[in-house]
Amino acid sequence: MKWLVMPLLGVIFVALIACSIQSIYADHESGEGIFKDRSEVDLVTTENTNYQVYLQAVLRNGDGQLISVTENTQTGAYIPHEISDYVFDTLMGEKEIIIIDNIKYEKVQYTFSPTLEQRWMGMYPIFEEIRIKFDFEGDALVQLNKQNKDYSLWKIHYCADFSSIGHDGLQCIPIFQVLIPTMTLEPTDVITHHWTILRAMN
Repeated sequence: MKWLVMPLLGVIFVALIACSIQSIYADHESGEGIFKDRSEVDLVTTENTNYQVYLQAVLRNGDGQLISVTENTQTGAYIPHEISDYVFDTLMGEKEIIIIDNIKYEKVQYTFSPTLEQRWMGMYPIFEEIRIKFDFEGDALVQLNKQNKDYSLWKIHYCADFSSIGHDGLQCIPIFQVLIPTMTLEPTDVITHHWTILRAMN
């Protein structure tokens, strides 16, 4: 009887591993998850959805003088998953009910000024499960403080541990994003994002 215990435990162990692998990859395979594959999120445009995403970007120089005000001209994008509702409901602040063309919306406005490091990395977190710190040294630090850089794609990131759904631990994913006309920023410039996000009420 003892000789049967070890092979039986081995079969049970293999079955448990196989089942857990299947559930880990279910986020990709279902077509309704956060991720398209191991690294890319499933973004869709907001056209004909419950969401409308707008951004007004106000650019000022290091002395505080206004350089430009730019708004997105295309529809935005978001992740068609409950995580977008979670960010909208819990992290973006106070909601207001408005009516546009006889459609009732929840409206939220969110203001954010990304740091030079965040701009350089293209990461704009609304939430960080673990604080993310950028360290630039040597030539990278010189480039960061001297080089002008073009920007047109702005995002709101949610940074958390996604290992429970089969991804490599802590990741920052773009929940909402918009494309605006390209802006060239100098390192001392300050950009302020004024996001307005509408969600149609059922």
